[in-house]
Amino acid sequence: MAVQIHSSAGAPAARDWRRAIGNGLRCRCPACGKGWLFRGFLKPVDACAACGEPLHHQRADDLPPYVVITIVGHIVVGGVLLAEKYSDWSMGLQMLLWPALTVILSLVLMQPVKGGVIGLQWAVRMHGFGGEPPSPERQPLPAPVQQS
Repeated sequence: MAVQIHSSAGAPAARDWRRAIGNGLRCRCPACGKGWLFRGFLKPVDACAACGEPLHHQRADDLPPYVVITIVGHIVVGGVLLAEKYSDWSMGLQMLLWPALTVILSLVLMQPVKGGVIGLQWAVRMHGFGGEPPSPERQPLPAPVQQS
């Protein structure tokens, strides 16, 4: 079970976001850095096996793919531009190289980036990582008032 340390004012102690993101990028628990963060390629564990920190309420959603697309896009587009300017590569070679590099980089970066996002969420206590239940994203609409 995770122990939450409180400061003298009664508020939860600050968490080091740099360490939490670094642990997440290494696919480790953002709290202790020892337990594995994923049980599948992109499926996080429910709780850390080493320290017991609950991780089931993480909500990385669409941010990791956007970050990966940005990183891979900069690498591949920059490579294409440099290859066009400074090399005599055939079109066939480029048609094999750039799509393959795009797929490989995307697969290699997706899990660490998702771990980093989970680490950031843990560090800033988003989506239930602060000990309180996450607030609902949408409140139900009030019932329409009928006038007669």
